[in-house]
Formats: sequence, C-alpha cells, structure tokens
Amino acid sequence: MAITVKLHVKKGDTVLVLSGKDKGTQGKIIEAQPKKARVIVEGINKVKRHTKPSQANPQGGIITKEAPIYSSKVMLVCPSCKKATRIKKTIVSGEFVRTCKKCGEVIDK
Repeated sequence: MAITVKLHVKKGDTVLVLSGKDKGTQGKIIEAQPKKARVIVEGINKVKRHTKPSQANPQGGIITKEAPIYSSKVMLVCPSCKKATRIKKTIVSGEFVRTCKKCGEVIDK
C-alpha cells in the first residue's frame, strides 16, 4: 500500500534540481504524484521509450519523455525573489498558504 506524502511543491511551480545529472537546472512541474512522493519536471530526467505502433501513434518508434524524480530532490523557486527557498506555512484569512522563508512573500495567491 502506498503512503501519500504531503508535497512542498505543486503542479505549475518552478523548481531547482538539487542532485543528479541535472543538478542546478530549473524547470516547471508538469505533474505531482503525492502517492509516490515524486514529481515530473519539464526538461529534466529525460528517458527514451521504445513503443510499438498503435492507433494513437501509428508510426511507433523511440519517444523521449520526462521520468519522475523524488520530490526531495527539488527546491521551490520563489516567484517574487527568484531564489531557491524553503517554505513555511502561514495562516492567511483562515487558510494555510505557502510563504517564502527568504523574502516572506506569499507564494500561493
């Protein structure tokens, strides 16, 4: 049984990759998978898939796509100060929102 993990990033966030072959590069999150504690980042961790011809892809062949990486290997980039930062949860009008630790700006609008 998979344990769902509360992720610190969401779909559409810009993140910085902390480790691996793509270390130091930034990308946008395409998909978040909280049950697996993984995220798919645009342009990061590309793999090649050999596919058979199908109705959706009648040609078949080799397709390059992004593979998931662990969410702990990425760090959120603050949209206002443009720096990689940790987040803290603050209460604004009765709801928890993500806030930048460096500049104090609210990330969730």
